[in-house]
Amino acid sequence: MIHPTAIVDPGARLADDVEVGPFCVIGADVEIGAGTVVGPHVVIKGTTVIGERNRIFQFASVGEDCQDKKYAGEPTRLEIGDDNVIREGVTLHRGTVQDASLTRIGSRNLFMAYSHVGHDCIIGDDCIMANQATLGGHVHLGNHVILGGLSAVHQFCHVGEHAMAGGGSIITKDIAAFVMVNGHPAEAHGLNSVGLKRRGFSRETISALNAAYKTVFRQGLTLAQALEKLEGEPPLAERDVFIASLKASTRGLTR
Repeated sequence: MIHPTAIVDPGARLADDVEVGPFCVIGADVEIGAGTVVGPHVVIKGTTVIGERNRIFQFASVGEDCQDKKYAGEPTRLEIGDDNVIREGVTLHRGTVQDASLTRIGSRNLFMAYSHVGHDCIIGDDCIMANQATLGGHVHLGNHVILGGLSAVHQFCHVGEHAMAGGGSIITKDIAAFVMVNGHPAEAHGLNSVGLKRRGFSRETISALNAAYKTVFRQGLTLAQALEKLEGEPPLAERDVFIASLKASTRGLTR
């Protein structure tokens, strides 16, 4: 299952059925779970833990030292869940001691060609980063986030779950959950209604989220006033997620 031209450090821990293609380099302190396929010319450095059934395509660089100039060789980690697809030329960097020393990626994500995940990023499950989408350091993506091709997210930004950014968007502030943004700089353009329908959200839930969006972004209220109004509404789990994403914002909201 390991091509004879691949170089695998004796300290690496690979499940018995892991496939490693030609000319790969896998360093010490790398752990790869069952069913994972590593294509040709992939470099994986440790400390990196990769779960099960991931597919890593040619020329990806996984677990490399980060590009933060403060990084001085400290031991840091990259953790990747299960069933991710990491396409050609993708770069996934480990964390820094200035944060939690960890970059963490969930499960069932798709990283299209040449996308980049910077140091200390936290990515949930079922996200899509299209070709050349880029995350600066310390960015957080919730579950089911979609970033269009050539989009870029400034360091320390938080993107709420089910949010979507159009291709080429330049994101310098936080994005609330369920919101669709586009532009340079990015601006909010309504609820991600199509995405929510595709994921099985009910018409009633989408209507309630749309009303919540209008309360925050269309009624001329301050954020504090909008939150007070939303918190007076009847309980709804999805609206609570939206509210939590508003409260979690530290860089200000994309409006």
